[in-house]
Amino acid sequence: MNVSDSERVATVLSRDGFEMTDDEASADVVIFNTCSVREKAEHKLYTRVGHIRHAERKKPVVGVMGCVAQLEGETLFKKIEGVDFVLGTRAVGRVSSAVNVTLGGVSGYIDVGEREDDYDWTVADTHRHSPYVAFLPIIEGCNKFCTYCIVPFSRGRERSLPASEIVRQVLDLRQKGVREIHLIGQNVNSYKPETDAGLENFVGKSPFSRLLRAVSATGIERIKFTTSFPRDFHEDIVEAIEEHENLCNWVHLPVQSGSNRVLKLMKRGHTIERYLKQVDRIKASNRDIALTTDIIVGFPGETEADFLDTVKMVEYCGFDMAYIFKYSPRPNTPAFEMIDSVSAAEKTLRFLELEKTQKYIQNNVLQRYLNQSLKVLVEGKSARDHNVLTGHSTCHKVVNFHGESSLLGEIVEVNITNVKPNSLFGEVAL
Repeated sequence: MNVSDSERVATVLSRDGFEMTDDEASADVVIFNTCSVREKAEHKLYTRVGHIRHAERKKPVVGVMGCVAQLEGETLFKKIEGVDFVLGTRAVGRVSSAVNVTLGGVSGYIDVGEREDDYDWTVADTHRHSPYVAFLPIIEGCNKFCTYCIVPFSRGRERSLPASEIVRQVLDLRQKGVREIHLIGQNVNSYKPETDAGLENFVGKSPFSRLLRAVSATGIERIKFTTSFPRDFHEDIVEAIEEHENLCNWVHLPVQSGSNRVLKLMKRGHTIERYLKQVDRIKASNRDIALTTDIIVGFPGETEADFLDTVKMVEYCGFDMAYIFKYSPRPNTPAFEMIDSVSAAEKTLRFLELEKTQKYIQNNVLQRYLNQSLKVLVEGKSARDHNVLTGHSTCHKVVNFHGESSLLGEIVEVNITNVKPNSLFGEVAL
């Protein structure tokens, strides 16, 4: 979602006469797009602004946007010396005004207002992170209020875009040569537009499953979606994937804990039994759907028994990958007021133990791709070796292989010859 916001900010600024530069030292304006999900991200912001302000170079206008900006508002000017303007999560369409006012000599400019009714979600081709892959927001905000999470406060309530507008954008992206789209949102499968317009002719028990079928009907080659919320993940989503080949075989379904007691403390709204049933349905699919997740260790009140329940859950689910985090208390969330009974040292030990378990399972799970052929969208050259091309499979695996630059943007069959901890290596099928 943050990458998507940055793309649209760059689009707006370029439209309004600004020129993007890769050289930070020559920039007249530097804007930081921030995340507040974990404390570490905020600390990185403070450090980066300090580096710019104390560098031996001309002093640019410095703006802060994103979730930290929305939450902190005016207090950012006191917390960080050298911030000139603050732009909230729903004010990104007005970024040019913020920059121009500040360049005109006004200091301490702040806009944390609501998104304008005619907000343009379009991203210029020149500012997408990839010419072949596009991120398309379909829902923003969150109504879930998990006790550890700041997103409902930084992103606001859930608001779904009209299905007809989403389909229009997909058709436009397809015409421009985009081959893979990611439907994105804090809780993408909680999608629920105000009207059924654009979905009337598509079957499915949930609006999201009907949207998946509507987007599939555009004929775009690959469709992925993230992030799904377990409470709103229904079997009809898996059915849609099974029925339409261009709906990719990958689901990211954050579980957060394997303990019902901790899930209740987190107010996740699902039980581990229900989650495992969802996993069983995904694993039973004829599409070989890759499954990834998020897990928090060391949540306030998590006992050793709770943690072991999480380890057992990971062993049962056999995730293709898991993003594991140590609990990070966020001010103004309910969990911030809970007694953080797990020491920092214990959090680290639990993190390392769970990471070791997941790595062992992940290596075994990924072995199923060895000597198999995967369809890979070639997205660029490897950062480590420019003779190696890299891309993603339909199951969202990073796949590296030797190939010519002429293959960039193509979808090729790659025979997997080597399985690495977080990626696959192969050869182009002749």
